[in-house]
Amino acid sequence: MKIRFHVVVILCVLAIAAAAVAFAARSSRGQSRRANSKTSAKPAVRVTDSSSTKASAFTAAAGQNAVLRNDLTWTFGGKPQRGWYLYDLLISKTLNTDHDPVSNNFAEELAGWQKKRRLSADGVLDQDVLMALVSQWQSARLKNRAPAQPDQLVTAPPSDFYDPGRAAELRQVERNAYEAYKEMIAAAAADLKLAPTSKYLKIVSSYRSREYQDQLRKNSPNSGSAGLAVNSPHFTGRALDVYVGGSPVDTNDSNRAIQVNTPAYKWLVRHAERFGFRPYFYEPWHWEYVK
Repeated sequence: MKIRFHVVVILCVLAIAAAAVAFAARSSRGQSRRANSKTSAKPAVRVTDSSSTKASAFTAAAGQNAVLRNDLTWTFGGKPQRGWYLYDLLISKTLNTDHDPVSNNFAEELAGWQKKRRLSADGVLDQDVLMALVSQWQSARLKNRAPAQPDQLVTAPPSDFYDPGRAAELRQVERNAYEAYKEMIAAAAADLKLAPTSKYLKIVSSYRSREYQDQLRKNSPNSGSAGLAVNSPHFTGRALDVYVGGSPVDTNDSNRAIQVNTPAYKWLVRHAERFGFRPYFYEPWHWEYVK
């Protein structure tokens, strides 16, 4: 009986010792894993958000454009100019954007255009950028300004003119330009729902002889080359002044500000090119048939 009791005691002691060894082994493995985890942990890295940096740059550009749009000083045709707000629509058409001219998105679109032109792509519409835009617009105008021959001209009816009492010799238009004009006006009248009696887009001036142009220059000695060119595209019969609102052909900024905001002018900026007409940026009423 005593021998059996001693055997039981010995077995219990051995079991307790085995359990202690197993517990110690588990604890050792746990400490090792925690140590390895601490050792392999990577230091935190600060990531710079490039999109936020880009947005910040265009926010600054938009701020500059908000000032330059009204206050940029520049010269054209020997006459001092201020701001580029009068050309918002033409600029947006050139950039193929509908964004507000003083927005971040507009600045970003402008930067893309600048990059293509190998200009500093900062999104700021300063004097250099404006001159690049003007150069692009001017390059799209009539190249050949040779005077139209009599057989190239047709006499448009008085109903096509802003002043229906205009003399017949002053109602002449180059044949192809006149056909394109009639197609364009029909489309505009449908889109804008112009009444038959509406003056909008009626012809103010078309073909001019050199003698007639010279007389106009004498009557307006302060017009400068921006207003009445010595070598006028009107000599070709392919240049048309059309009524877009305000005083028909007044280059004062206040008048042009009215004209560039009329539905008629906005329609021309968007659609005239389809019919072969390109604008003279400085005069909202002046369009040239270039096909």
